[in-house]
Amino acid sequence: MYRVVAGIDTETPGYQRLRIAPQPGGGLKWVQARYHSLYGEVASSWELVDPQTFVLEVTIPPNTTATVRLPGAQLASVQEGRQPVQSAAGVHRAYQDGADVVVEVGSGTYRFTYSPSAELVRRIQTQPEVGQPVTMSF
Repeated sequence: MYRVVAGIDTETPGYQRLRIAPQPGGGLKWVQARYHSLYGEVASSWELVDPQTFVLEVTIPPNTTATVRLPGAQLASVQEGRQPVQSAAGVHRAYQDGADVVVEVGSGTYRFTYSPSAELVRRIQTQPEVGQPVTMSF
């Protein structure tokens, strides 16, 4: 579950190069996950605060880097802390990739805040039918 819903994964063996790509949906309004790698704790948590505010917090351990995918985001609306993502400390690169924003970061803790797309809000707010399995495509 930490790999899909929280999006914690690796791009290289040993978790030195990480990928954080959460896949919100299925009625879950928030998720929090941690993974203890050889380099330290990797954490990912997200929350749909309200239909206009999505928050993704990640912790990347020392001596590692990560590619963070912000689902349903527009680059112009993404902030890290209280500043535009492109000028935030620790952010090496940020760019639009289809319906998502991709951010490359170094080690540290980051709090990304943005106004989510209507599609992302719909996916999060859609409850699975009772007795039906929850499926997520990736």
